[in-house]
Amino acid sequence: MIGPRRRPPSLRAAIAAAYGTLGRLGFTPGSAGNVSVRAAPAGMLITPSGAAADEVGARDIVALGLDGAVHGRGVPSSEWPMHAAIYRAAPTAGAIVHTHAPSCTALACLGEKLPAFHYMIVAFGGDDVRCAPYVTFGTPALAAAAVAALDGRRACLLANHGMIVHAPSLARALEDAIVLESLAGQYLAARAAGTPLLLSTAELEAARERFRTYGRGAAGGG
Repeated sequence: MIGPRRRPPSLRAAIAAAYGTLGRLGFTPGSAGNVSVRAAPAGMLITPSGAAADEVGARDIVALGLDGAVHGRGVPSSEWPMHAAIYRAAPTAGAIVHTHAPSCTALACLGEKLPAFHYMIVAFGGDDVRCAPYVTFGTPALAAAAVAALDGRRACLLANHGMIVHAPSLARALEDAIVLESLAGQYLAARAAGTPLLLSTAELEAARERFRTYGRGAAGGG
């Protein structure tokens, strides 16, 4: 006997679940970090301000326009200007994940980019993952700095702050945030042991070409 079909989770529930996953992974200590999904027309759904990952449910997700006008109830994350700026600048961005994941944040506190020490770097759109200069959180200036660092990329570090990644879907953005943190940790471990060998432009291009025909062309490979 076939049981009743389960309803797929709502978009708000999916955002809350993704934020909860980041919390369990230790990527969003306290109320740090935020998750959003682009919503029509010209808006987004985003996690609320000042709430820990394990406290956020579907009803807490805030709807607002890219101009910051809240549609309904709630106070959006203080980083909504950065999300809005990225959605404006990157038409393919369907979801954004911003975290203070330990390894990414440690590298960002050195003010350094994540270089091409591993072929997986090309999955984020370029030959490295840039580090945006430090700017006060929640400001238009930080939004502008992030957009500049993301030019031609889907991820960047934020100096003395954390990291941010965008992708066409929420599932992909969450996956990519996890991959980026893993890469940052591997790079820091390699540096602690010696001098990481960096890949050449030709080697990166070969990896990029391979990704075009490998699986779904996502942040994967092996």
